[in-house]
Amino acid sequence: MAVLVGSAATQAMADDAPASAVVGSVAVVNDYLFRGLSQTNWKPAVQPGIEYDHASGWYVGAWGSNISWLSDASTDAAHISSSVELDFYTGYRGSFGSGVSYDVGIYEYYYPGSYPAGFTRPYTTEVYGSLGYKGVTLKYSHAFTNLFGFYDSKHSGYVDLSYNVEFSPGWTLNTHVGHQHVKHVAGASYSDWKVGVTKAFDHGYSVSLGYYDTNASRSVYTNADGHYIGRATGILTLSKAF
Repeated sequence: MAVLVGSAATQAMADDAPASAVVGSVAVVNDYLFRGLSQTNWKPAVQPGIEYDHASGWYVGAWGSNISWLSDASTDAAHISSSVELDFYTGYRGSFGSGVSYDVGIYEYYYPGSYPAGFTRPYTTEVYGSLGYKGVTLKYSHAFTNLFGFYDSKHSGYVDLSYNVEFSPGWTLNTHVGHQHVKHVAGASYSDWKVGVTKAFDHGYSVSLGYYDTNASRSVYTNADGHYIGRATGILTLSKAF
């Protein structure tokens, strides 16, 4: 489940990229969080991404990360081998004359691996749209498939409100609040939030530190190791844009 620290960095680079360019990034995080939930059972992740931006505003990209949330649930009787997330997306972004930016597209979350018979595949396809103005961005993502392995959860949605502002040269304040609605799954819907800072350095390097928390249900979001994956946590991200 990406969104994620690594892909967010790629998106930010794309916004500033020259016309018809290839941009990318690689990031290392102490824990991969997606919508406030740990995807690596509190362990580090490496996250590369690449994107082609056309002068017209159209873009296409790919992003990846190691994960463990699927294989953590594996048993001898029901073996799950997936340990990688691969995301593919395409869309169109631009701006209105009033300084309002927009972005619309489609995003595919893919988890290669083997799954037991009867297992609800975690592959998820979402369409998204966002509007931004002076550092404030409102985004909505809508799933046309089951949502990340939840049975009968088609047409779930995620609302994301963020505010990012450079308060000193090279320093950016990052804030976010979101709500994940999981359709037809009792207790699975939840909200998440964060506050953090990013320091940009020369040659595309940056360091981010953020505090994240959720109100996700412990009964739904405690994994096979007994770890509550929606707990409050600090995330350190080291990234390089190219």
